[in-house]
Amino acid sequence: MKKILSGLALLLIISACNVSKNVETPKPALPVAFRNAAENSDTSSIADIQWKNFFTDATLQKLIDSAIANNYDMQIALKNIEQSELLFKQVKFNYTPQVNLNVTASTSRPSDNSLNGLSLSQFGVGTKHIEDYNANLALSWEADIWGKIRNQSRAALAQYLQTAEARKAIQTNIVSSVSQGYYNLLMLDEQLDIAQRNVRLNDSTLRIIRLQFNSGQVSSLAVQQAEAQQLAAARLVPEFEQNITIQENALRVLAGTLPSKIDRSTKLAELPVTDNIPAGLPSAIVSRRPDVKSAELQLNVANAQVGIAKANMYPSLNITATGGVNSFKASNWFNIPASLFGTVAGGITQPIFNRKRLKTQYEVAKIEREKNVLQFRQSVLNAVGEVSDALVRIEKLKAQHVIAANRVNTLQQATGNANLLFKNGMANYLEVITAQSNVLQSELELASIKRAQLSAVAELYRSLGGGWK
Repeated sequence: MKKILSGLALLLIISACNVSKNVETPKPALPVAFRNAAENSDTSSIADIQWKNFFTDATLQKLIDSAIANNYDMQIALKNIEQSELLFKQVKFNYTPQVNLNVTASTSRPSDNSLNGLSLSQFGVGTKHIEDYNANLALSWEADIWGKIRNQSRAALAQYLQTAEARKAIQTNIVSSVSQGYYNLLMLDEQLDIAQRNVRLNDSTLRIIRLQFNSGQVSSLAVQQAEAQQLAAARLVPEFEQNITIQENALRVLAGTLPSKIDRSTKLAELPVTDNIPAGLPSAIVSRRPDVKSAELQLNVANAQVGIAKANMYPSLNITATGGVNSFKASNWFNIPASLFGTVAGGITQPIFNRKRLKTQYEVAKIEREKNVLQFRQSVLNAVGEVSDALVRIEKLKAQHVIAANRVNTLQQATGNANLLFKNGMANYLEVITAQSNVLQSELELASIKRAQLSAVAELYRSLGGGWK
């Protein structure tokens, strides 16, 4: 008995050691600063700003609030958190013994020629039935010698934290998607207004050309080309109206509500585009971006799974104990202390014939861990790339907007001059139609560039990990 106790004590001492060494989270090769980032020493980032302070338009804030509260992906993410939390709490009980209450009562009539039958006859108990009444508590406990239960808890904790990061990732995407959809809606409003203005301008030009045709100053070709130009601008009106309705429906569905009109008073031109946006340090993206953090947590899960697979290959120590009351007669069942009984046993189980299968599971778990290391590095690389892409878009779209705005001003002046010259007979109808066509396209393009600028800023905010605060 002393030898057995000494052996069990030795196994318990070993329990402080893990059978598998964890792989530390790799330190990805990060640049000192993001490409195309503003050259300054400011380490702050727009991702640290709460989304309500970053998106200040009242209508946009209401849409984002509704989307966060009602979006079905967000609600599913919250249910996943609840589910994972319950599983994590349940794993904690793996350390405690398993206790079962057993109450049984049985009777049997053995054969007269059986050992039990002969015994009944020999001892003259006066009955040919054997009765057994038992009530006991059975305890079973597995010692965490190799850290298997500890690794199960670590895996459950990491998976629970992953669900929280998944919720953050969904919220950042929701904030970005709603803001970009809203900017697209304002762009369509602006483009619809541009198309309607050009239709009115073309109507005025068409009336003048018809008057000239009636007086014999121009041919029917001039009227036909003026009508074609007017119809080209008019066709854009229902197209933009259609796109506005579709965009409103998309925003409502994203917000978890039925499709309906979105009341708004803000104009696209009223929204400012922030200059010199601080992106912060690339090293901070690892802890700020939910998808990168989730990849890091997945490595923790993989480490735990390797430990569990390795521990399954080693002996397991199980201790069992049973105690209660037992009697062959119902009348003596609870006769205490005469009916009391108890047993205690300890056993060590070492897998032999299934060791090859367990070895394979262990090797597969190690490969899975190596894959998670690569996926973590890839998530960091993708995050840095997204930030750099957003920064260059902001920089180059700013230059495009300046050029496009100058072009619009030039063409608007050209259109006004062409109309004056045409009314005074110093320009032909083709020059007027060409000027009106050019100004229409340039104004539509300017609105598109402004929307792209606002969307690029929203994308930078998301790619830096902003939006979940």
